Amino acid sequence: MKAPEAEQKNLLRLQSVDTRLQQIAHQLKNLPQQAALAAHGKTLDEVRRRYAIASGEVDDARTELGRLESDVAVVEARIKRDSERLQASASVKDIQALEAELASLAKRQNDLEEIELTVMERVEEKEAALAAILAERDAVTDQISVLEQERDRAAVVIQGEQVDTERDREAVAKTVSEELLALYEKRRTTGGGIGAALLRARTCHGCNMTLTGADLETVRQAAWDDVLFCPECDRILIRTDESGIPLS
Repeated sequence: MKAPEAEQKNLLRLQSVDTRLQQIAHQLKNLPQQAALAAHGKTLDEVRRRYAIASGEVDDARTELGRLESDVAVVEARIKRDSERLQASASVKDIQALEAELASLAKRQNDLEEIELTVMERVEEKEAALAAILAERDAVTDQISVLEQERDRAAVVIQGEQVDTERDREAVAKTVSEELLALYEKRRTTGGGIGAALLRARTCHGCNMTLTGADLETVRQAAWDDVLFCPECDRILIRTDESGIPLS
């Protein structure tokens, strides 16, 4: 295949633009904020897990406290009822029975209130722990929000460069014939994103192989408009004054 020397050299410009586009795509996929966001996301998951556990513990403690308050209310109601009956009773036997029951109820009330105080303290401790976890969750959420904003701003800048670079690529691609461009694209697909490489000082800058022997002679004998390929990596070799090989 033949192509004008100028078109072949334009492949180097095109390759440079394509390499930059690859770098930009890599930048967009690996923004520095992404790693921090991933770490904060794991932290948030852990905080949410702890929050769910702590919230359940608060609910359990509140339920227990509610049950105790209900039991105390029942005992207080019975004490009130028996006290009223005691005041109205004239029977010695009934009075003795009521006094005994009131004494038992008073002890029961005292025991329940002591337990109630203990549970109230536990509720307060659990609620304080829950509030601390909630504050931690809010702090992590705020940090994530800040990182997302920073990521989005960085992405906008890079995407702007991407648009400009894609526009440059279109312009450079128009300086190359369709046939040569198709060949370049094919080699770029099979060559890990590199379709054309500069031959400098007899060395292919696509794979860093230095041409010797028959390979070097093939290049030396080729016409300036011959399209050559690296015998090692099969990328298009672009010859310039830096190649160290006089053009025929």
